[in-house]
Amino acid sequence: MKTDIEIAKSVTPEPIEEIAERAGLKGDEIVQWGEYKAKVSLSAWERVKSKPDGKLILVTTINPTPEGEGKTTLTIGLAQALAKLGKKAMLGIREPSLGPMMGIKGGATGGGYSQVIPMEDINLHFTGDMHAITSAHNLLASLLDNHLHHGNRFNVDPRYIVWPRVLDISDRSLRHVVIGLGGPKNGVPHEVEFSITPASEIMAIVCLYQSIKDLKERLSRIIVAYDYNDNPIIARDLNAVGAMSVLLKDAIKPNLVQTLEGVPAFVHGGPFANIAHGASSLISTKLGLKLADYFVTEAGFGTDLGAEKFFNIVCRVGNLRPDAVVLVVSIRALKRHGGRDDLEGVKKGLANLEKHMENISEFGVPFIVALNRFEGDRDEEIAVVEKFCEERNVPFAVADVYHEGGEGGIELAGKLIDLIHNRKPNFRFLYDLDLPIKEKIETVARKMYGADRVVYTVTAEQDIKLAEKLELDSLPICMAKTQYSLSDDPSLLGRPRGFKITIREIKFSAGAGFLVPLSGRITTMPGLPKTPQAERMDLTEDGEVIFG
Repeated sequence: MKTDIEIAKSVTPEPIEEIAERAGLKGDEIVQWGEYKAKVSLSAWERVKSKPDGKLILVTTINPTPEGEGKTTLTIGLAQALAKLGKKAMLGIREPSLGPMMGIKGGATGGGYSQVIPMEDINLHFTGDMHAITSAHNLLASLLDNHLHHGNRFNVDPRYIVWPRVLDISDRSLRHVVIGLGGPKNGVPHEVEFSITPASEIMAIVCLYQSIKDLKERLSRIIVAYDYNDNPIIARDLNAVGAMSVLLKDAIKPNLVQTLEGVPAFVHGGPFANIAHGASSLISTKLGLKLADYFVTEAGFGTDLGAEKFFNIVCRVGNLRPDAVVLVVSIRALKRHGGRDDLEGVKKGLANLEKHMENISEFGVPFIVALNRFEGDRDEEIAVVEKFCEERNVPFAVADVYHEGGEGGIELAGKLIDLIHNRKPNFRFLYDLDLPIKEKIETVARKMYGADRVVYTVTAEQDIKLAEKLELDSLPICMAKTQYSLSDDPSLLGRPRGFKITIREIKFSAGAGFLVPLSGRITTMPGLPKTPQAERMDLTEDGEVIFG
């Protein structure tokens, strides 16, 4: 079979004006970024916001494995299948980050015959959103250091600067550095951290804002440091909001592209789900719901991370009510969770699938299990998963959208439509916002992960007290946890029991509007593997990109 990039290049994309028209956008509502990409003006939302919403479909998965379960590929393929059934469908996925792209993932635009294109542009610099967010973030850091250098009027304590710098390349050597060395002309020396751009609070803000006014209000609330009396210094104090907004003026507009089969797709925003909320921009999702009868979107990683945050954070902010969930599973993932590469491993791995089924049920949303078929999957293995779902009265479908595109998702799309029209959601949040911080954390840990208890370091206890003092305790929580396990230990596969979750510290995303408890060894700046994907990339003499 051809490689992903060979398949992508074998298709001649339709002009983006035609894709926009198919989506229901007017010519003056898009700004072309070349022939096959466009930014969508916010005026489009003003025109359609009073229209009724289409059906909102969330795609999630069990705990992923390093090989990947094909969640993005299935999201794209499902939208293509819905279109083949004559439905007006659109999809929304996140923008890839250069960090994982150059490190371990090698792209995030789907695969095979279920891709969004132009895939090489999307996987690299795309429309510059990541760079704009990086610049806006680092401008705020620079303004803070400039304030220190020019007299420190706000009495900032350099030991309690909490605003890191960001970079969209994985680089472990930048996790903890000292800046300002070389004498008084070079600033005030202090330690800083670097995070990857998708972990930036500004990325979260771009993905949660709903108007220019809302954007500015959120930016203004960002906490950058504390003074010697433990009072927070915010972006508004540094007069940073206007310039940050200017840098973000294009990045906040949804990006419109297309799938290999010409289905309109929004690719906008890229927060990680293990260290942020893991969903594409709220503005593109709300716009897609007004334009399409069926809008398919994904949440990063499993139900314990991306889906939980989509329900408890994104749906709260945007007043969304999901109509159905597609829970993706693969035979190879079940085998890994089962600890064996045989039929018995599939059976044992079903314990992980069962927990994720229970997780979705906690939110009252109907769901279907979609088995993403890979080469080598045997019929008897698939039959075990199908029987498991039948015994629990859960709809089940096999999809092969990688090899067959939309055609390979027809069974799934048909059963999904049937589910949506015959089972009404009874959507509910997992916790009330007015609960104490610890109770919200422990509700997620117990109900989503299956933990027995939660323990807090001294630092985390102090963070909770400070959050209460600053009246941030009514915010939702955005847990930072490994994606590979239901626990905070990536080596505990399957469905671990009798474990504890350890909260090391809690970061305040006052602008985005959530608290981030950090558990386990999670870091906001990934490192590169021994053999990075970047080593397999190249540019040919005629300007063609090779992804390895």
